[in-house]
Amino acid sequence: MEQAGAEQADLGVGGAARRAGSRSTARDILRLALPALGSLIAEPLFLLADSAIVGHLGVDELAGLGLATTVLGTVVGLMVFLAYGTGPAVARLLGAGQAPRAMAAARDGVWLALLLGLVLAVAGWASAPAVVHAVGGLPAVQGYAVEYLAWSMPGLVGMLVVFAGTGVLRGLQDTRTPLAVATVGFAANAALNFVFVYGLGWGIAGSAIGTSIAQLGMAGVYLAMVVPRMLHEGISLAPRWSGILAAAHVGSWLMLRTLTLRAAIFATVVVATAQGAENLAAHQLAMTMFNFLAFALDALAIAAQSLIGKELGASNAPRARELTATMVRWSLGFGLVTGAVLAACAPWIGWLFTGDRAVHETLTPALLVLAASQPVCGFVFVLDGVLIGAGDSRYLAIAGVLNLVVYAPLLVWVGLSGIGGPAGLAWLWAAFAGGYMLARALTLGLRARTGAWVVLGAH
Repeated sequence: MEQAGAEQADLGVGGAARRAGSRSTARDILRLALPALGSLIAEPLFLLADSAIVGHLGVDELAGLGLATTVLGTVVGLMVFLAYGTGPAVARLLGAGQAPRAMAAARDGVWLALLLGLVLAVAGWASAPAVVHAVGGLPAVQGYAVEYLAWSMPGLVGMLVVFAGTGVLRGLQDTRTPLAVATVGFAANAALNFVFVYGLGWGIAGSAIGTSIAQLGMAGVYLAMVVPRMLHEGISLAPRWSGILAAAHVGSWLMLRTLTLRAAIFATVVVATAQGAENLAAHQLAMTMFNFLAFALDALAIAAQSLIGKELGASNAPRARELTATMVRWSLGFGLVTGAVLAACAPWIGWLFTGDRAVHETLTPALLVLAASQPVCGFVFVLDGVLIGAGDSRYLAIAGVLNLVVYAPLLVWVGLSGIGGPAGLAWLWAAFAGGYMLARALTLGLRARTGAWVVLGAH
């Protein structure tokens, strides 16, 4: 009896320890994920504000915004490695107790962002007409797209610096500061856009100008945050070309991974463009909602990048696995919730952006397809964050190419089917949210089941 009582006491102590560990895991995840939720949705909120303001100018303006933001989003999306490469690198060095090296990596990432931003802004301003013409669409739509794209170029510089600065703070386990910056930036963007578009009558150009000003302001705030940290660790602010080149090399696999994602989105827009202005306008709204929900679900992925990077830098593989398992479970549940909310709101969301009934009728079925895919999206985004945090960028790039190969035949079928209207857009979203996202879930899930990413991240 005494032995049985002792065993029960041991079980009680063990159970209490496990419960305490679970609470600690939840706190660590929520401490980073909840603030990250706000900062992650800043860019989609910029697009939502732009869509709501521009949408009431007319269908052509909204369709032009769709073309321009697709081009701009492709470029900006390719540069996301500035955050996804810098953040985990800083986190792993921080976990290893090497703060000066962590801030040196931060400096190199910021310089790389600034230089890339300047080059891309000049190139984008000069090539805007040719790029938009290559995408397609009616002449009136193309004119509005070129106008928005050209005036967005100054903001591109700011946005890339924001990426790098956000990555630095995430690596330092700080997601609250990016939340504050994003909140103020969104408010400023919405106010400026309204004044420029309607108050000054600048039309779609006013929307782009307002967004650019907000993005440049956010970049200035990030520089004011990270530069003193670099100086505190005795790091020179002058560019170190070997470090900048090293940062670019590390990000090359992540850029390829992102290139496959943007190629899938870009190709989807090309098919939507061929379906007509109403379908393109509805697709722009559906894609804006996808980005909004994707970044919301991606809050767990950002927590994964920071936490997994730090734990593997400290050679704590068991903790990294525990965090991964918890975040995967949460991602599935969160996806169910966001999917249910989107499905319930789908018939009315279109009225927030445009009064065109044809766009509403086309949009609703696409949103229902998107709602059904939300649990899969949550699963994909979290595992993506885990592998990025572990530095497993080479696998992510190769898997991205394979996913694109799977998606291409589905997209071709939708394009050649000749189906238009609401059914055409619904099939297009079934191919994207169903076929493409499921392929990503399979490749990421198979990798997560192995221990290769844990070994890689620990070194």
